[in-house]
Amino acid sequence: MKRVIKWGILSTANIAQKQIIPALQAAENSEVYAIASESNKSKQVAETLNIPKAYDSYMELLADPDIEAVYVPLPNSLHKKWVIEAANKGKHILCEKPAALHSADLREMTNACAENNVLFMEAFMYQFHPQHQRVKEIIASGEIGDVKHMRAAFTFQLDLNKSDIRINPELGGGSIFDIGCYCIHASLFLLDQEPKEVYVSGNIPANVGVDLTASGLLTFDNGITAGFHCSFEEPMTHQYEIFGTKGAIRVPFAFRPDLRDGEGIISITDENGEAREEHVSGDQYLLQVEHFSTSILQQQPINKGKLSNKNLGVIEACYQSLRTKSPVKVEKVK
Repeated sequence: MKRVIKWGILSTANIAQKQIIPALQAAENSEVYAIASESNKSKQVAETLNIPKAYDSYMELLADPDIEAVYVPLPNSLHKKWVIEAANKGKHILCEKPAALHSADLREMTNACAENNVLFMEAFMYQFHPQHQRVKEIIASGEIGDVKHMRAAFTFQLDLNKSDIRINPELGGGSIFDIGCYCIHASLFLLDQEPKEVYVSGNIPANVGVDLTASGLLTFDNGITAGFHCSFEEPMTHQYEIFGTKGAIRVPFAFRPDLRDGEGIISITDENGEAREEHVSGDQYLLQVEHFSTSILQQQPINKGKLSNKNLGVIEACYQSLRTKSPVKVEKVK
């Protein structure tokens, strides 16, 4: 019988119920074994989603010796506590983005995972969609020449009249933390570089206390620049463009192709303005959890921890720039 990883879910968050749990249940190497909630919702969700076990506290779930891996979709401010608790219980951890609110916290989290010999991965699911590997191949082929600039945007309209953790400053809310992090991560992931400086401006209403909209510019050592824009105040868009000396690449459904049944589109324009399209399909949530479970089963290290550290370092610099209204140098991750 094929071995599968038994997963526990820490929270009944919407993203767990709608994306990750269905992906785990569809994966060949994974099983959703238990779910926990500290708000008396676990039993109801377990019955609805056919999950064998339900716990009324996170610690109860972490104490279950049959659970090998956990998914942490808790508010950003709680990631550090529960990642460390899970690591100390010997559980492998897939943690929602952003993994932490401060670089020092992320170092503590990854150190705890290393000390307990468990794998840790930040859940930037978009990177597992095959359209991005194809973009990397096109760049490497030289088809668009030398890359000069990238710009990315992720926006949607959030109902600001309703209580939401994404606009709660105490829980790590803000548009950069929630969706701008994708744009920044994609810049680092696709360009394979770290910026030396960032400059960000945005809208932080006094009655809200977090950034509802932000726009920034990242400058790299070799002169390449990358712009990003994120907002809770604009219609849905999730795209990036990469401009080179011989052409450009546009990916209009970069971060949530699952909203189009997994179909991604890559539009390539040459120096004469001629365009062609490639269609690339994939289930990014399924590919993400299968990758993580495979890494556990094969005892393979996750090679994305350094990128998480780099990404968070840039996010911290972005928030510093937003507060000070000035450019900020980015500390390189060794």
